[in-house]
Amino acid sequence: MVIIGAGVVGLAIAAELSKEKQDIVLLEKESSFGQGSSSRNSEVIHAGIYYPKDSLKAELCVTGSHLLYEYCAQKNVPHKKLGKIIVALDLGEISQLEKLCRMGKDNGVTGLGWMDQRQLAEYEPEVKAVRALYSPQTGIIDSHKLMKVLENQARENGVLIAYGNELRGISKENGGYVLQIKGQETLLAEQVINAAGLFSDRVAAMAGIDLNKQGYQLYFCKGEYFSYTGKPFIKHLVYPVPERDTVGLGVHAVLDLAGNLKFGPSVEYVEDLDYSVSPDHCRAFWESIHTLFPQIKESDLAPDQAGIRPKLQGPGEAVRDFVIREESSLDLPGFINLIGIESPGLTACLAIARRVSRLVC
Repeated sequence: MVIIGAGVVGLAIAAELSKEKQDIVLLEKESSFGQGSSSRNSEVIHAGIYYPKDSLKAELCVTGSHLLYEYCAQKNVPHKKLGKIIVALDLGEISQLEKLCRMGKDNGVTGLGWMDQRQLAEYEPEVKAVRALYSPQTGIIDSHKLMKVLENQARENGVLIAYGNELRGISKENGGYVLQIKGQETLLAEQVINAAGLFSDRVAAMAGIDLNKQGYQLYFCKGEYFSYTGKPFIKHLVYPVPERDTVGLGVHAVLDLAGNLKFGPSVEYVEDLDYSVSPDHCRAFWESIHTLFPQIKESDLAPDQAGIRPKLQGPGEAVRDFVIREESSLDLPGFINLIGIESPGLTACLAIARRVSRLVC
């Protein structure tokens, strides 16, 4: 069996499957794990508020958050259940908060509660809003340490992790698959799990899948972050009401485990993988947050990091769910695709791994 991609999802799958199966190779073109989306995000453990009922994103996020908290406690992965406050800046946004609350409860999210202006002032005196939805189950995690622990677990279970090996082609032969590796090497596998993240659609195409016909074409969606150079002034994660098309959750305030504060991510569809952060975007960031945090000056912000989401949802299109599918119906038995695994992929990684394990023969 070959798993393609050593991001957090590929590592979680390797760790899960290797509990009972042998002869697993985890193939990764980079020199180490998590060089794409897995290490370039808000590092938030989401509760499952934002996703439509009965979607994979909702199911796997809610289940995954519980699994992840348990795993972090067992394996000493640094994390903290900070709680998140989603705020309405005016009366017109309250109906959107109410919709979020209903969605969260429909998805099985526990502990959701409301804050009026007085209660919000007690929790976060620097946040100016008319009402807020509080999610106590939301937290933050050290994603690098999580991936390191998953990598160690996979190795201990006998997984061969092959870094620096770029996949160049896939052909179906003799009841299995021949994988062409850069440098003319080949691997033979009865089963292939495509967890290639930003490049998962390209891997699917290598196997002969028509991306347009199946709806597997990915779009790169860049998100920049700016750090706050002053002393942090909040204790919880603070989010605005999300954008109506849910292409993003809006520029939000994120704390890391060291207590540093940053804002992001922005939303910009791009053609190439460019992780630079433009200082020219500083004013747009400031304008997006100064209504919520009027004390912040533009000069308080500095370029931080950028990540790129692998979105199935193109510009102006309706929201799309994860694709997690065994492709026997496409005459590719034993080939499992994971495509469009953006947020909440980090939160859901352990639940995704369990779901994949049920698809494996």
